[in-house]
Amino acid sequence: MKRAMFMTKKEASEKYQIPMEILQKYEQWNLCSEVKKVMGAWQYDDQDLERLGMIMTLHEIGFNEKEIQQYMRLYLAGKETAAERMRILKQKRDQTLDEIHFQEKKLESLDYLRYKIRKSTEEKS
Repeated sequence: MKRAMFMTKKEASEKYQIPMEILQKYEQWNLCSEVKKVMGAWQYDDQDLERLGMIMTLHEIGFNEKEIQQYMRLYLAGKETAAERMRILKQKRDQTLDEIHFQEKKLESLDYLRYKIRKSTEEKS
């Protein structure tokens, strides 16, 4: 049987490059029943680190704190929430695609303006 490894908040932050703010939010949200306070310091186990990895991924793909907290509560509730989690991920994906398309339109406008400048300077030469 594999023995759980525990590490402090500082160790987890340093080893896995998790910002301390994320660790503090994790504790505030009470998302994990596995975190234990030992001798005044929080102790994280493998499950906590896996969940923190999920939180980091959600943060990196654009979820705000409220969305992360909602998603993680569903995640912790188990498989029966899979459809709702898929809905949330699809919604975020659609929003991201909309942002990409908006940025592509901006690039097209920028390129058109650059083209106009080049064309006008060539005509003067």
